[in-house]
Amino acid sequence: MKQVFNFRLIVFLCTALFGIAFSIPSLFQTQGPKISLGLDLQGGLNLLLEVKTEEAIKAKYASLASSIGFEAKQKQIILDRLRAKEDGVVFDIIDSEDAKTIDMVLSKINGIIIQKQEDSYSVVFNEKEIGEIEKNAVSQAISTIRNRLDQFGLSEPSVTQQGKNNILVELPGIKTAEEENRARALIAKSAHLQMMAVDEEHNARVHTMSALEAQKYGDVILPFVGDDGQDFGKILLKAIPILDGDKLTDARVAYDENHQPVVSFSLDSQGAKIFGDFSGANIGKRMAIVLDGKVYSAPVIRQRIGGGSGQISGGFSVEQASDLAITLRSGALPAPLEVIEKRSVGPSLGQDSIRASAIALISGFILVVGFMIMYYSMAGVIATFALVVNLFLIIAIMSIFGATLTLPGMAGIVLTVGVAVDANIIINERLREALHAGENVMRAVKLGYANASRAIFDSNITSLIASVLLYAYGTGAIKGFAITTGIGIIASIITAIIGTYGFYQAILPKIANTKSLNFWFGIRKN
Repeated sequence: MKQVFNFRLIVFLCTALFGIAFSIPSLFQTQGPKISLGLDLQGGLNLLLEVKTEEAIKAKYASLASSIGFEAKQKQIILDRLRAKEDGVVFDIIDSEDAKTIDMVLSKINGIIIQKQEDSYSVVFNEKEIGEIEKNAVSQAISTIRNRLDQFGLSEPSVTQQGKNNILVELPGIKTAEEENRARALIAKSAHLQMMAVDEEHNARVHTMSALEAQKYGDVILPFVGDDGQDFGKILLKAIPILDGDKLTDARVAYDENHQPVVSFSLDSQGAKIFGDFSGANIGKRMAIVLDGKVYSAPVIRQRIGGGSGQISGGFSVEQASDLAITLRSGALPAPLEVIEKRSVGPSLGQDSIRASAIALISGFILVVGFMIMYYSMAGVIATFALVVNLFLIIAIMSIFGATLTLPGMAGIVLTVGVAVDANIIINERLREALHAGENVMRAVKLGYANASRAIFDSNITSLIASVLLYAYGTGAIKGFAITTGIGIIASIITAIIGTYGFYQAILPKIANTKSLNFWFGIRKN
């Protein structure tokens, strides 16, 4: 019994049981960890988005203007006509003696160029800073979209950068138009939250005022949708926001006194201080809550508001409130996104791909197995068993890690069959060479594996390095191919070198007794 169950055979049998046990949920759709199917196999939505980086620069100027205004108030400096333009921030100082103080404030801000003309200031970003803003806008947009899709609950979404300003989003499992519209809205929604002061002095004329006239007052005209979602016309707001959504720390669905869904939000310590200071200094005036350029409410400040929390109401459904909370929690997009290409893959097309790949895998497997058994006899049967275990191992490992199987991944599995067979062919040929040289069976098996192992390790390690590099630097489909080939290479080493060697060690006495080299190794006497 000890001679039969050697260490290598026990490892191989345990590996086989492991592979079969963890492959069952994916193969028969039972409970347990499963492989997720990629967009090309189960259908879904493919979006190519362009990040409008020029809008990110404009938003950064608005944030810069807000910061300068806040610092000036902290130091009791009065600024006149502070406003953010498309290409910079401009303002005047009332008292020339404040110039040194405001210069010191500006000197602490990195990446800007300051232009002065008497008491007038113009602040712009330098080229390096603009490049960083554009780069960060794309990377932040990728991170934000990933966070939103993860919280939305979509299975294995893929979000990758394409070129300089484009983002490729792949959403497997999107099958209906309703799901598609909801996902697109979630991805593209800016979720830019701002607190802005109402210009009470000029707001009465907002319906007859032009945008250019509003700009002269340092104001902006925005649509007022109201807290019940209805259109209430327009409202005139100070263009420089009191604070924006980058100070937001949390957003949740809540219910108001009428049991209607609202979104409750919280601010960080700095945001809470700014919020509290402004509300304390503007009692009796209105402050607007603005989301993506629309005013949802503009309540009158009755007292200082501490705690740094508030809520957004807008006649939302529970689903709309939940999606808005997700977008706010995951952060605002630094710039608008434009869909420049949309491609939907139907589930029927995915099933056709699976069917075609399965036919290729099965037919290739049968041809390879047929050749191995015909040419190597029982040695080919042992190699075939190792090959089956190899396939189970790939499926099991991918299932445990929740990997996504794509069409290139299926191609990788087919390729792995060839790699695994190649390892067994090298072993069998080295073994047959030793037998032809007159070695006995026990000695031939030992020499065959010793000589073959070096070649197998060399070739498989170089292939594994290539798979690792493909996974590290590839995107989408290339990663899927790299995952299956990488796992397959490791599995083939275990099954070919350890597994089949254990089999031979267990049956060596029987082979030696029969002395039928043709039956066991396909060696035919001349």
